[in-house]
Amino acid sequence: MKNKTEHYSFNAAFSLDPLLNFWKQNVTPMCSNMAAMFATFKEQIDVTPELQGAIKDLTVVERYQDLIAPLMSVVFPVATWETELSGALTPFDSRPVYVSPGFRSLFVNEDGALKGHLKEDHGVIDGGRLLRAFFQIAEKIYDIRQYIDTPVIRVIPDPKTGLDRYFRMIPDLRFVDVHTTGEVPLLKPEDRAVIIENMTDPEVLRKYLPPEKFELRGFTVVRAVDVTESEVISALERDLIDQESIFSNDGFRRLKTRLQTLFGKPDLMADMGALQGEQVLIINDVSQTEVNCIYTNSNHIPLSEIQGSVWLQAVEKGSTLRIPDLRAVRNPTVTEQHVAASGARSMLISPLFYQDSILGTLTIMSPEPNDLGPIEEMLLKQITPLFSVAMKRGLDEMDNQVQSIIKEKCTAVHPSVDWRFRQAALSHMDRLRLGQTSELEPIVFKNVVPLFAQSDIRGSSIARNRSIQADLIEQLTLANKVMNLAIKIKPWPLLKEYRYRIENRIEEIKKGLSSGDETSVSDFLIHEVEPTYTELTGLGPQVNRAITDYKNTIDPVLGVVYRKRREFEESVSRLNERLSAYLDREETTAQSVYPHYFEKHQTDGLDYLIYVGASLRKDGVLNSFHVKNLRLWQFMVACGMARETEKIKPELKVSLDTCHLILVNQIPLSIRFRYDEKRFDVDGAYDVRQEIIKSRIDKASVRNTNERLTQPGHLAVVYSRPEEEKEIKRHIDFMQAQKCLLNNIEYLELEDLPGVSGLKAIRVGIDLEAQNIVQLNQQMVG
Repeated sequence: MKNKTEHYSFNAAFSLDPLLNFWKQNVTPMCSNMAAMFATFKEQIDVTPELQGAIKDLTVVERYQDLIAPLMSVVFPVATWETELSGALTPFDSRPVYVSPGFRSLFVNEDGALKGHLKEDHGVIDGGRLLRAFFQIAEKIYDIRQYIDTPVIRVIPDPKTGLDRYFRMIPDLRFVDVHTTGEVPLLKPEDRAVIIENMTDPEVLRKYLPPEKFELRGFTVVRAVDVTESEVISALERDLIDQESIFSNDGFRRLKTRLQTLFGKPDLMADMGALQGEQVLIINDVSQTEVNCIYTNSNHIPLSEIQGSVWLQAVEKGSTLRIPDLRAVRNPTVTEQHVAASGARSMLISPLFYQDSILGTLTIMSPEPNDLGPIEEMLLKQITPLFSVAMKRGLDEMDNQVQSIIKEKCTAVHPSVDWRFRQAALSHMDRLRLGQTSELEPIVFKNVVPLFAQSDIRGSSIARNRSIQADLIEQLTLANKVMNLAIKIKPWPLLKEYRYRIENRIEEIKKGLSSGDETSVSDFLIHEVEPTYTELTGLGPQVNRAITDYKNTIDPVLGVVYRKRREFEESVSRLNERLSAYLDREETTAQSVYPHYFEKHQTDGLDYLIYVGASLRKDGVLNSFHVKNLRLWQFMVACGMARETEKIKPELKVSLDTCHLILVNQIPLSIRFRYDEKRFDVDGAYDVRQEIIKSRIDKASVRNTNERLTQPGHLAVVYSRPEEEKEIKRHIDFMQAQKCLLNNIEYLELEDLPGVSGLKAIRVGIDLEAQNIVQLNQQMVG
């Protein structure tokens, strides 16, 4: 940004006059000895033209130090001269004239100019400098008093470390006078009003107070205060608002530089560890971007590799951990050895918490042993909350991106396999960040055991057809009544034809419902019969009442009689809701015992599918006990579903029964997520057999009979292998002993299904009066 002061031609010069006036007015009246001193100084100045008025040649200050130093002692006390960072600078352009040794060492170059630069302020400091000059003119020439306190921060390199240090420069303008050159601009009342209204607009002020008409004489007193700590912490706050400050090489490098400045250690190293499940993401400014991580400056370390390490010790401690020398740590882990080999000796580790949940760690390291002590520990504690908030926001943003990809590509994902989809999404995002073409990788789980069961509403199609028949016959009968009453008054041939067609449709529907009857009857009544009602309303009150009865029976939304169909749909819906709620409760309990993949489908009744396998688990561990436990759980849930049906039957307007089936298949298979269909499907030609059986088993019948396998109030268990039969029999024996199943067990062979043969089944009655089914479920899975 171009310096704003370049557009203004203020005349400014160093002068001792304001200092001499200060002595005369404020110092000499208080002390006769000081008055005598001042008289001596004044005599010498009066005979030294170089020290009078505006002093353009600043070298005279050095030549007359013996005279100027005593005069300046009322501004810069001798007691603090060697320790204070202060000095006298020319007004406006700030050239050093008379400065303390510390100020000269830190702030003054060999050519006499100020070192360093003003902190980036988007023009605020330059604007403040201009305004202070205008305020001086307005106050001392026109008695318009205003004040501004814009902080001026100068950044200079530390002579020892080379790191930036920040100093607030506090100006004192008491020793600056304003002189006029030429004719002084006169201000009208309205001009003064405009100036006061625009005291922060240099362009307006220049119009009424032209700089070339004034001269600033004297010197500005400046005192410098080290504000490095507060400035760096403020800068860290600003940087950490930006997610990229942590999760990119350049951003983290900038943060590390800030930390080096804050701690005053140019060799300081830093990194962060973000806890992600069973992995730790190491975030710093040196990792390669090719690593497989969403963070372009991070690497993955299994959590198991840092067990017992200093980082987990810090987490367990819950506060900053100080390690004087990493090489002195006993029995170092592999990770500790690696960090020590990289040059780290002294360390401070702060755990990053957010609302009592651990997110990771912040580590600062020095290549020197015992270099990070209690003072640095206190300073690190001060900034740790900033990094905690930044880490939380970054992890949340990453999670949002991952979930967005999963929802786009996969819709809802069951919690048991969410970890695998997150891995795929992270890898996908990494490749995109590296500019590579990418799609989500295939997600396949091998060697999983399927558990399938269904509770089907028996005869739902027949019940649905009956409800349709009843509604159609009722509507046709009402329409026929209108025709009969109208014909008695007006025996028009067309009305007789309509009556004939209506009666024909009634007889046809009573015999049986065809697939197109529902639509054709509705079209006939709506488009042919009902339009005649406008003409028939004038035939008398009986016809009018018949038409009103017809219309009142019609559903206002659907335009047809829908009473029986609504009763059927409401009954099916209530039964489904009851069974679904029961299954959800039991499934929640089962998940708490052993997490597994679960999906449920609901039509007329419902079915569910469970997959269990080591590959589905992040830890890769599966105990066959849990597979057997879930199979037994299926038996108990089936009994519970039958019992729930019996409980709700009295509340249903249409009587409904449910049939219950379990498919047992102990042979593991592989499943693959189909991105196009957004669901899991079996993977491999052999495994398709399971899908075929699932889709057709509810229609299976007992061999050499026309009897359906599934029957109301019974549990049918389908299998194909002898060892499966043994397990089924053990479960049934147990359930019979618990008074959940009856003692009417049947061993059946099934008719071949398309593409499937050799299936067998065991069918047994369910004790629908049993009261201990729910308790048994809770005992077995809880």
